[in-house]
Amino acid sequence: MLRLTKKADYGLMALKYLAEQAAQSALHPVVGAVPSTGAQSAKDIADAYHIPPQLLAKILQTLARAGLLISHAGTNGGYALAKPAAEISAFEVIRAIDGPLFITSCITIHGACDLDSHCTIKEPLRKVNDSIKDLLSGIKISDLIDPAETSAEHAARKAPLGGGLVSIAL
Repeated sequence: MLRLTKKADYGLMALKYLAEQAAQSALHPVVGAVPSTGAQSAKDIADAYHIPPQLLAKILQTLARAGLLISHAGTNGGYALAKPAAEISAFEVIRAIDGPLFITSCITIHGACDLDSHCTIKEPLRKVNDSIKDLLSGIKISDLIDPAETSAEHAARKAPLGGGLVSIAL
């Protein structure tokens, strides 16, 4: 069964949270407030999705090293998206956390398979691999945002958000 790792799932959830918070700030700017970096703390993200904080901190650091997040130090620091949510794909997030996407051992960068010369399914599996990659590349973090979740009502509730699973229909 093809399945995202829990780390990739948490990474997508964190970027979705950051995108929602950025959208919320854009919709309801605080007049007269000091310009913010838009950064959110790892603790706030972990609390919102009930993610183990230490694991999330490692995931956020990985995403920052991959250039998908910007880390801001200081008392009002935290993490923010490094570019607009519409420019970050689910594939980039998954690859940054889990590495390259290979659905079988015969589809690797090394191409080292003992059955390579006799294999009759290598090419169809490569197509499946490429299709999954293309599908994930087409899903942007902005696509994961539920417009209702960026409403003022949601911000007032401050309720923990559930879910975060991504279903892929092939």
